[in-house]
Amino acid sequence: MLETLVSQLLDPFRIGLILFLFLTALRTRAAMGLATPLAVGVLFVAILLPLTTGANAATDNAAKLTAMACGIVSNAIILGCFISAWAVWTRVRQ
Repeated sequence: MLETLVSQLLDPFRIGLILFLFLTALRTRAAMGLATPLAVGVLFVAILLPLTTGANAATDNAAKLTAMACGIVSNAIILGCFISAWAVWTRVRQ
């Protein structure tokens, strides 16, 4: 399970999806808020990637569910890094 988590944390496609999810949420936060779109996006990416990439080769449902659960954790970690960087950036600009 740790190998899956590390693999997902280093996946450039996942990092890109979370980055652009964050940027889109920042642009639409006046109308949509920030927490709900980010939470739904983290779940969406965590479910989408194991079903559409090489992890789909695993026919075992337990392996897919493990990949999705690790995906939620890794997406939250990646998003936390982006939110932290954004908070530092906004403080430095003030």
